[in-house]
Amino acid sequence: MVHHVVVLALDGVKPFDLGIPSQVLGQAFGASGHALYRVSTCSIGGRPVVTNQDFSISVEQDESALAGADTVVVATQDHRRGVPDRGDLPDRLAAALRSVPSTARVVSLCTSAFVLGAAGMLDGQRATTHWQMCDELARRFPRVTVDQNVLFVDNGRILTAAGAAAGLDLFLHLVRRDHGVAVANATARRCVVAPWREGGQAQFIERPLPASGDSSTSSTREWAEERLSQPLALVDLAAHAHMSVRTFTRRFRSEVGLSPHEWLLQRRLDHARYLLESTELSINEVSSKAGFTDPVLLRKHLRNAVGLTPGAYRRTYSAVGREAGASGRV
Repeated sequence: MVHHVVVLALDGVKPFDLGIPSQVLGQAFGASGHALYRVSTCSIGGRPVVTNQDFSISVEQDESALAGADTVVVATQDHRRGVPDRGDLPDRLAAALRSVPSTARVVSLCTSAFVLGAAGMLDGQRATTHWQMCDELARRFPRVTVDQNVLFVDNGRILTAAGAAAGLDLFLHLVRRDHGVAVANATARRCVVAPWREGGQAQFIERPLPASGDSSTSSTREWAEERLSQPLALVDLAAHAHMSVRTFTRRFRSEVGLSPHEWLLQRRLDHARYLLESTELSINEVSSKAGFTDPVLLRKHLRNAVGLTPGAYRRTYSAVGREAGASGRV
């Protein structure tokens, strides 16, 4: 069945962000070429929405559309118009959010995390927003664990994205989560964007430049990705970068937003998922080629990441990946 996504546009919406869901999800197709998602837009009262640019947008549906959504997206608003505190939402907007089915995913883009926070939907959860607003989000909503380093946070039902292009990353992640790596990669190619953007917001936060020397760990990351099947210790990565372990760890986290261990685990899991989808290698062989010393470790980390064992993941996604590849669709 086609997954129905409803985007809620509020006054002050940023047109670029408003268009991201339909731009990405509209390029996701199944093995037979059918659309996997249907995206529609609504506003409170179905009235025109004032953007943060010099034009307004006409919207044909009102907030009642949210009740029939599989995924609800609250698009970004310009924070210069103000962001809400807890309980500080217009009555009609608060009621609209309460109408969202408990089975539906809810996605915030950038500053719309404040809308979800004000509605109490982020309580007890990890979340993110644009790095410039993370401290304010944490101050207003102390029950929320705010992470300024990541491009997006997936809590299962509730997902939050950082600013602007991070929405592209989040929606490609949803395609990957729903339909597997092959479909997500093909979607990314149609959108002419990278299927997976390395690193988090940490790489965009304004910091003083180092006084001298090459501080980048990018060449070491490339080196490691070519050797995922091999055991790679932190000391090996630091040695390749010609840095002390302490300096390498600090610079790596500053550039990528993850520790070297977290990043390496993420890359190993991505490679394992690709192999499960695109090859008939045994689970033991996949585990070895992805750098897991024991298939039990692959099982543990894959279950933690996507909620599936390697066998279940292959049964769910491998046929989709092979058929998409055989059809030559890009």
